[in-house]
Amino acid sequence: MNTPVERERVQVRNTRPLRPGRYVLYWMQASQRAGWNPALEHARSLADELDLPLLAAFALAPQYPEATLRPYAFMVAGLRATERDLRDRGIALVVRIGDPPAVALDLARDAAAVVVDRGYLRPGRAWRAAVAAGAPCPVIEVEGDAVVPVELAYDRAAWSAAVLRRRIVPLLDRFLRPLAEGAPRRPSLGLDIPGLDLDDDRLLDGLDLDPSVPPVDLPAGPTAARARLASFLEESLSRYADRRSDPSANATSGLSPYLHFGQISPVEVAWRVRAAGGAGAEAFVEELVVRRELALNFTLYNAHYDRFDGLPAWARETLAAHAADPRPATYDPAALDGAQTDDPVWNAAQQELRCTGTIHGYLRMYWGKQILLWTPDPERAFRLALHLNNRYGLDGRDPSSYAGVGWCFGLHDRPFPERPVWGKVRPMTRRGLAAKFDLRPYLARIASLARHKE
Repeated sequence: MNTPVERERVQVRNTRPLRPGRYVLYWMQASQRAGWNPALEHARSLADELDLPLLAAFALAPQYPEATLRPYAFMVAGLRATERDLRDRGIALVVRIGDPPAVALDLARDAAAVVVDRGYLRPGRAWRAAVAAGAPCPVIEVEGDAVVPVELAYDRAAWSAAVLRRRIVPLLDRFLRPLAEGAPRRPSLGLDIPGLDLDDDRLLDGLDLDPSVPPVDLPAGPTAARARLASFLEESLSRYADRRSDPSANATSGLSPYLHFGQISPVEVAWRVRAAGGAGAEAFVEELVVRRELALNFTLYNAHYDRFDGLPAWARETLAAHAADPRPATYDPAALDGAQTDDPVWNAAQQELRCTGTIHGYLRMYWGKQILLWTPDPERAFRLALHLNNRYGLDGRDPSSYAGVGWCFGLHDRPFPERPVWGKVRPMTRRGLAAKFDLRPYLARIASLARHKE
């Protein structure tokens, strides 16, 4: 078939033939957007070839491991915007609450084929495997949330960014390009297929979600994501290379929640950043593509990505050798959750995470390493850092989050001179932060934010 999507993005997940159906189904889970969406455009091309309508569907899982009300509220708000964008192209979006494979398989009964976007974490991979096994028609997976397809970049676990960089950089020009988009020849808006009303304010009430982590005041959806990107390009990209690590500089993109929910394409972001050019473009593409896809590689190829056992052997061994070292202080989980330590910088980072659902990238590294320093043993520290990040972060439960927490404990890094508690894992100290940055503006901003949340 003719398709606007690079062939390396497309994998046929079963051997069943095309069959008569009412529609081609695009089962949208990861790429929650209508624009720059390879899975959607591949499904559109297939629907046109078969002279069928294209139906999009999303399964709202009643619960997801460690997810609270916060990410669900942000996700549903984004889906409202995506539903409108799809409708403008003549594509109906059916949203149902239920186990995602069950929802997809129910809709697949009337489909000629199913096209799905790609997931990298254990639950998402299991969902797609179940649908591929149970669907009565072909299931085609299209990778649209990596710039360079993961297996093409490297077909096994990469232990450092340098390994991926050598493979990815030569491929960027091939995969960083706009995607041909259009409306299907046959609209699906007239199909009588029941789904949820996304504008119903009570939609989330019946889900099994922890309400103690409330939604945050951050606009959601593809339009909001593009507005955030435009602001970054205009105001911060020129300072990104030199100032992105400074928490007071406001030089980061703020796009991680939107990338996590697939509300904006990393291909679009990288393409627009490269088009803008300037000093910060190369540094930003390194973070967005090489570092982010190192995280995708990690979660795809490391079965223990969310456990201490997933760390490199040298890191586990050195941390175990220093597990009994005296700690400068210890805090119980409640004190850490509540940002009640004697370190004002760490407290501010935790308050930022609690109040906004995000945390400055450089401070996230410091934040995780201090948890290691203050917790009686490294395995418990790892579990606690991951729990706090997943509980409060809009970008929690994400490949970049698992890799980022892992980095604090030695993942994708090298051994350093041995020190108490840290062993050979890279240390980060408050004195080092103070020597690099004037943190007073950051501390004042977070203090004001926390007061307004009280």
